[in-house]
Amino acid sequence: MSTAEDRSESLRMIRDSAAGIAPRTGDFRRIRALRFTDPGFDRGVWREMCEMGWLGLLVPESRGGSGLGVAELCALSEELGASLIPEPLIPGTMAAMLLPESHLSDVFAGERIVLPAWQEAPHAIDTVGVTRLAGGRVSGKKLFVPMASGADAFLVTVPDGLALVDRSASGVRLETVQTQDGGTMGTLTLEDAPAEALPGDATEALEVATLATSAYLLGVMDRVFGITLDYLRTREQFGRKIGSFQALQHRSADLKIQVALTRAVVEAGAAALDRTRAPAARQAIVSRVKARASEAASLVTRACIQLHGGIGYTDAADPGLFLRKMMVLSPAYGSAALHRARFRLVSPEMEEE
Repeated sequence: MSTAEDRSESLRMIRDSAAGIAPRTGDFRRIRALRFTDPGFDRGVWREMCEMGWLGLLVPESRGGSGLGVAELCALSEELGASLIPEPLIPGTMAAMLLPESHLSDVFAGERIVLPAWQEAPHAIDTVGVTRLAGGRVSGKKLFVPMASGADAFLVTVPDGLALVDRSASGVRLETVQTQDGGTMGTLTLEDAPAEALPGDATEALEVATLATSAYLLGVMDRVFGITLDYLRTREQFGRKIGSFQALQHRSADLKIQVALTRAVVEAGAAALDRTRAPAARQAIVSRVKARASEAASLVTRACIQLHGGIGYTDAADPGLFLRKMMVLSPAYGSAALHRARFRLVSPEMEEE
């Protein structure tokens, strides 16, 4: 079997492994039941994910992981997006990439959930407001930690490294707010909290998480578009299936193109990230994908709500779940506007490299 065939088989197996937890044909009763609860996801399901090795997909085999690539993570993320899985696998994977081997046993077993906290407050410029680690104590503030109330510990970015902080440690304060999709977003305040200093830099892990989030958005738009097509084939008006109306056919064709283009960009970007090492080129790849995925997901989910008519705007209608998920993840790890700006910024550096 050729290398290309091996990779294709690996991606197929990853997608198949998701069927037990994230079936493409499943309903959304579990998702609805978890909305606006604390922590917003099921630790039992999280353990199942860990048992299947999902959390260690990108961790080298020498450290107990699977040693696979970004393409495999994106294939899995797409399936999770199609089923609106709330468990924070992408942030968890990011943390697993950064933790030393000595900390991974409980994490891979699903017994200890470590989530990254990397986004500083807006005023954290230069030395003002930046999270600091000194003498085994960390102080600062991190914003927008997804599903933070379900974490047992936080992997906090600090200058020149990382800090591992237990949620129950003294000096740790976590405030959470509910998000549109029924999950939570946390603000982590650290006041001289005891922490373990760890080596590492979150830059590359952030790029991977951004691309995986783009793949999740692809799953979101692909599934809601499929649900909408089924609705157009069955809903009757004026004695005809509404899917036979030419105007709606044209609208559906436009949306299908958006989904197809996004899939092509995500798959090409994942493959390119696996083989590209130059920092500027990697940033350009990720920004191109995230800008496309964020904009297309917004366009497709909103159009699908409209194509469902009045029922699409009700909470009982499934398309609304996809719209709300898009509203949370489209700006996550940077909006389309931010990534377009970054792409323009790093493009000259790519030419130099």
